[in-house]
Order: sequence, then C-alpha cells, then structure tokens
Amino acid sequence: MNLFEQQTANRRRTWLVMAAFVAFLLALGSGFDMFVAGLDGQYVPVGSVAALGIGSVMALAGYYTGDRAVLASTGARPVEAVAAEASDSERLEVRQLENVVDEMAIAAGLPRPKVFVVPDPDPNAFATGRDPDHASIAVTRGLLETLDREELQGVVAHEMSHIRNLDMRVMTIVAALVGAVALLSDWARRGFWGQGPRRRGEREGRRGAAVPAFFVIWIVAVLLAPLLARLLAMMVSRRREYLADASAAELTRNPIGLARALEKIEEAVAPTRAIKRGSAHLCIADPLRRRINLREGFWADIFASHPPMSARIVALKQMAYLAQ
Repeated sequence: MNLFEQQTANRRRTWLVMAAFVAFLLALGSGFDMFVAGLDGQYVPVGSVAALGIGSVMALAGYYTGDRAVLASTGARPVEAVAAEASDSERLEVRQLENVVDEMAIAAGLPRPKVFVVPDPDPNAFATGRDPDHASIAVTRGLLETLDREELQGVVAHEMSHIRNLDMRVMTIVAALVGAVALLSDWARRGFWGQGPRRRGEREGRRGAAVPAFFVIWIVAVLLAPLLARLLAMMVSRRREYLADASAAELTRNPIGLARALEKIEEAVAPTRAIKRGSAHLCIADPLRRRINLREGFWADIFASHPPMSARIVALKQMAYLAQ
C-alpha cells in the first residue's frame, strides 16, 4: 500500500468510527426518550437534545481553550525563551528545530505554528491548537538530544500533518461525544431506576411486543456506554496516528526518517513524566509507556490508545519499499 492509499484508507476508517460513535449516541438518546422521558407513550426527545447541546458546549470550550491548558500542564516553554537561556550546543539544537519547523510549514502550505520545548528527558512530541492559524508544536528536550536532523524532520512532519489534517478538531469533537455519551448514560440510569418497577411495567405494557428486546439491548448499552465511548475514542486516535505517519512521509518524501525516529522513541523506556494522562492521546508515542500499546492483537486493538509502534514502522518501511 503506497502512502496515498494509506491516507485514503485511514480517513475512511476514521469517519466510519465517528459515524458509529454518533449512531451509538443517538441510540442511547432514543432509548432514554422512549423508556424514561416519554410520557403516556409519547416520544419526547429531551435527553438527546440536552446531551447533544451540553456536548456542543463542552466541544466549544475545549476548542478555544484546550491548547493553552495542555501546554501549561506540560510546563512547555516558547522556543525563543529556551534559546535565550541555552548553552552554545543546546542553542544549535533549538535553532535546528526552528529551521525544521519552518521547512515543514512551507512543505505543508501552512502558517508556521508556535514552537515549544517541554523540559523532559524522554523523547516525545505533540501538536495542539484549534486550526492551522492557532496551532502549536511541542517537543521534549529528550527528543532534541536523541534524534538527528532527518529523524527530527520526520517527527515535526508528523505533528504538522496532525495540524493539516485538523486532527485536533476531530479529537475535540470526539471528546465532546464521549462526554455526551457519559452524561446521557448517567441520566438514563438515574431516570430509569428512579421510576420504580410498577411505573416501568405499566409503561412497557403500553408498547409493542418488539419493545422488550430493544429495551434489554438499551439497558446493556447504558451500562457499557462509558467504556464503549472510550474505546471508540481510542480507535479514532489510532487511525489519526496512522494517517499522520503517511502524511509525514508525503511532506518529507522520506518515510525512513520517521521510521528511524519511531525506533529511537520506542527504545526509550522511561515515561514522559511532564505529559499527563489527559494529554497522552496527543503525543506521537504513549507518554505513559503502557504495555498494551506495545502489543498487537484483538485486545490491543480495543484498549490501546496508540497503534503498535512496530506496525507503524513496518507501514513506513513499506512506503519506502523496504518491507513486505
């Protein structure tokens, strides 16, 4: 599969997962309105409208302020401030980073993002911001010390691809959907158990024979909603990582540079302590170093927040025709 086929496949899979996410939310809302909010057999879409409205507010708040919160939580500093206090050798690394960011911004046809350095020895990087005009790229001190220029170019191109592909916007929408699903699930549980068995029995008696089957499915969905929502969110995040890898190869015309960078990042065993769990999905590699992200197979595909690094490296080498 070449890089353009990889990009197309990953975009298609991402939107399929998001469509399933929305369908799941609407199914929860329909069940809530049918079994909890409906009065005398009337369908009242109170829960669906309220959950989507609150989810939209959450999305807007994250959209406009999320990047500043993420940067502040990691202790990231503007690259200009880091350069002003750096030694001569460190200043060369910082200047190289700025040059690479300039190159990749030109290659992507985007405004130059703000650049930050996170004071952490573990190699990692992430991008944040609501759109290309308000984007930031942050790399750790360890990344600058570990990678050579071609490898750094691959990592910066990966993060620039997240900006170009509007991944921050996609993940903001997904986060809002996760919040809406959790909220609706909580409302459904509280409203359902608050009705009492007699009223529930009277209400179900007024409905058709097919309703009990849907009712059982809906109850199971309500109980599992928070877990299923998180799993769908992680699936979206994994697809965006594969897409960013392919897009980075397009920008640099050098997929092996990013493959080597991922190999070095994978060899680093220490977690990125400056980056907390809430921002982990933004990073090029899992900063928590959870073992599930190192594995392949059914359970890893379900519970991992990042694709297996080995699979990403193989995909990049296939783009360079160096792997079967």
